[in-house]
Amino acid sequence: MKNLQVKSVLLASIIVYIIGVTAFVTSYYVPILSDPDFQANLVLSIAVVPAAMLGAWYYYRKGNQTNGLLLGTCMFLVAMVLDALITVPLFIIPVGGDHLSFFTDPGFWVIALIYILSVTVYWYRLPIQEA
Repeated sequence: MKNLQVKSVLLASIIVYIIGVTAFVTSYYVPILSDPDFQANLVLSIAVVPAAMLGAWYYYRKGNQTNGLLLGTCMFLVAMVLDALITVPLFIIPVGGDHLSFFTDPGFWVIALIYILSVTVYWYRLPIQEA
């Protein structure tokens, strides 16, 4: 973790968070599936791949060499904090949810895995990697 650029991690995470929340919330306004919650999670799981790679690009653009798995995990942890502080109070609690139901939803953890793997795959595609 000695070469983890915390400021860049935070900014990259915020970029991904904004894209993800926008995709999640917007999906409720375009009803395609009969289950709007499943649709929102599906849209987010698709949107998180390019969003996470954009965040990884932002982080790595200055030549940082942080391991992709470490970076993806740190970026996701920042997103979790933002979810706890912003997403749940503004979007989940008003419709009857709570922190516990949000963070124990299996869809949340599937999306987390997709997020972390997307950043890791991006790192593997870089020409030079940390040993």
